[in-house]
Amino acid sequence: MAGAHADISKHVKMYMCVFAALFVCTILTVAVSNVHLGHMNNILVALAIASFKATLVATIFMHLKWESSSIIWITLGLCAIGFCLLILLPVITANAFPASTVHSTWG
Repeated sequence: MAGAHADISKHVKMYMCVFAALFVCTILTVAVSNVHLGHMNNILVALAIASFKATLVATIFMHLKWESSSIIWITLGLCAIGFCLLILLPVITANAFPASTVHSTWG
């Protein structure tokens, strides 16, 4: 029973550090949203911060840091790349429309 308590207590410091990093990244996201970097650059910075936060959560709280199987890391990496492509596709193509194009759903 004492061994289980020792296992948990040694991870508490790491959990608190991850919490602090997530808190700081959230404040950083709010601060960067108030700075005008250009529409696309603001989105890219926000996505970079969100990706870092998601990586922290996945590696520490989902215990992927201690996973030894490489197939999990390959699958996770492919999902992350696919997600980034799907998120960036509308951002990249947003400037492809002419300025005079009227976006109306009612015709």
